[in-house]
Amino acid sequence: MQALWMVLGAFLFATMSVVVKVASEWFNSGEMVLGRGLIGIVFLWLLARNRGTSLATKYPGMHAWRSTIGVVSLGAWFYAIAHMPLATAVTLNYMSSVWVAAFLVGGALLAWVPVPGRDGRIERPPLQGPLVMTVLAGFAGVVLMLKPTVGGGDGFAGMLGLLSGVTAAFAYMQVVALSRIGEPELRTVFYFAVGSAVAGAFATAATGFSGGSSWTWQHALWLLPIGLLAALGQLCMTRAYATAKTQAGTLVVANLQYSGIVFAAFYSVVLFDDRIDAAGWGGMALIIASGIAATVLRQRAVPKAPAEEH
Repeated sequence: MQALWMVLGAFLFATMSVVVKVASEWFNSGEMVLGRGLIGIVFLWLLARNRGTSLATKYPGMHAWRSTIGVVSLGAWFYAIAHMPLATAVTLNYMSSVWVAAFLVGGALLAWVPVPGRDGRIERPPLQGPLVMTVLAGFAGVVLMLKPTVGGGDGFAGMLGLLSGVTAAFAYMQVVALSRIGEPELRTVFYFAVGSAVAGAFATAATGFSGGSSWTWQHALWLLPIGLLAALGQLCMTRAYATAKTQAGTLVVANLQYSGIVFAAFYSVVLFDDRIDAAGWGGMALIIASGIAATVLRQRAVPKAPAEEH
């Protein structure tokens, strides 16, 4: 069942990206982030009340940082979805696991202190070959994907797609830190929704509503499923991790999140008539493979890590 929960969660997030792309015809990224945040607040507050989970926290600073970096990732991703082929934008966001691996490699090298070994020689830092190969494979996949699909005005959207993956990795590491000090994941996701609403409100106030009178309240209904699908997708992924009883089961669940790329590719081709050539499919496969490898290595280093959010 945990595998089915994860696949369902990935499907819901992929479907949310379809709604974002449709809604982007009338709304900018700030407005969609605002809508997702407001709907998430209501949904998660009702769920917390039903479960008897307190939303009060002793770590407002940690939640504020997680929300800030998460909102940057979310806004960048929504912009990429609006201006790029759907499959490309979704795949770049799923690069977060590869970026976490890159941070682990860089962090290990920065933290290394030259200490003489037993024989008097200076011990060198571990090469971490598997992590390095994972990162290189992920970057090769990015090159293959962006080269055939990004040109002209799409270059900026491609950079924001990459930024969404990088900042999602930072946000995920903060989620891991909050999990280690005992913060329930429902509380963490709730404060992210609060941060999304606040940031989206500021962005909307600064830029004004996009399109003036080009959208109607019927169009505004597209904002509703963005928040609902995101909240339901996160709950499915959380339940998948919670019901995985063994380390092997957790690894299977964690890797099945990449089925979201497959769903996004299907939507991209069927609904939006996007054309993905051989290099694009190859890059997508490389990113999925490197993401799975990075997830396996991460789970070994940080067992029982919380679910990611897309």
